Amino acid sequence: MPSQDTRTLLQCAVPTAAVGAIAAVVSAVVAGGEGALGAVVGTALAIIFMGLGMFVLQWTAKSLPHLFQAMGLMLYVAQLLLLLMFVGIFRDTTLFNPKAFAAGLVVATVVWMASQARAHMKAKILYVEPDSGKSDSSKSDKPEKSGSST
Repeated sequence: MPSQDTRTLLQCAVPTAAVGAIAAVVSAVVAGGEGALGAVVGTALAIIFMGLGMFVLQWTAKSLPHLFQAMGLMLYVAQLLLLLMFVGIFRDTTLFNPKAFAAGLVVATVVWMASQARAHMKAKILYVEPDSGKSDSSKSDKPEKSGSST
């Protein structure tokens, strides 16, 4: 993973984990240990899904650049549907508090998306490839005008 991608991943994962820790503390106060566990599981699930999605998008950008935008839209829809599916699956669980799980999952997902948007806005990514192998002397070898001199 290139350094820019790693930087973006960290700029998304760190705030999400911090908000997840806050959600776990709030859930522990409100719903006890089961609430804290639910918030931690929800946050971890959001970080895993969104991190894998970022990895897939970076792979798509390098391998199939013509599908990048469509893949991004499809990936976000798929991620949100899968996260909604997990909320439905764990709705009646007794392992942890399902409301704290859902709250942790939603808050972590929103923070991840906001952090990702901010990271991309702050990133200095070139959208035009600079001429890397040409020097100024090679440019002067070409004539300036191609028309007749008379």
